[in-house]
Amino acid sequence: MSNELPPGESTDQHIVMEWETPTHEQIIEITKMHVEAMETNSDPAVWVTAGMHHVMLYTVGRRSGNVHRVALPFWRDPDGGRLVIGSFAGAVNDPAWVLNLRDRDANPGVKVRTQHGLYWSQHEILEGAERDALWALMTVDRAFYADYQAKTERPIPMIRLPETELHEG
Repeated sequence: MSNELPPGESTDQHIVMEWETPTHEQIIEITKMHVEAMETNSDPAVWVTAGMHHVMLYTVGRRSGNVHRVALPFWRDPDGGRLVIGSFAGAVNDPAWVLNLRDRDANPGVKVRTQHGLYWSQHEILEGAERDALWALMTVDRAFYADYQAKTERPIPMIRLPETELHEG
C-alpha cells in the first residue's frame, strides 16, 4: 500500500507546543471525546488538532478481550510511514494501548481509522538504533516529546503503523 500523503496533509510536521500538558486524567477524558468525534465525522477540525494529524487505533484488550479505541497524533517518518508515540505525557508506565499492542496474541495486527478511511496494520514497535534515529528526527519536529521522555525512566515507545491491507466496511 502507498505512503502517499492524503489530500490536505502537509509535509511540514513541526509543532511548537503552545498548550499546557493536560493531566493524565484530562488526557483520558479528552481522548474519549476525541474518539467519539472521530467515529462520526471526517471534518479536518476533528482529525487535525493542535496542528497534528490523528489516527484512531482499535486494540483488543490483552486481559479483557474487549475492543478499545484511542485517538493519537501521528508523525510521518522519512519514508512516509505513520508513527504514533506512547508517551502518555511522560507517565511512569506505558499507556494501556501500547501494552495491548505488545501482546501479539491479542493484537497480531491493529485496525487504524484515518480521516479518509480504515486499514489493517501489522504494527511495528520500534527498538534499538532504528527507534533512536527516528526519535531524534521526530523530536526536532515535536520537541515536547523530549520533555516527556525526560520525565520518565522508560524509553517512550514509537509504533509504526504501515498500511498492510484496506479494511472493508
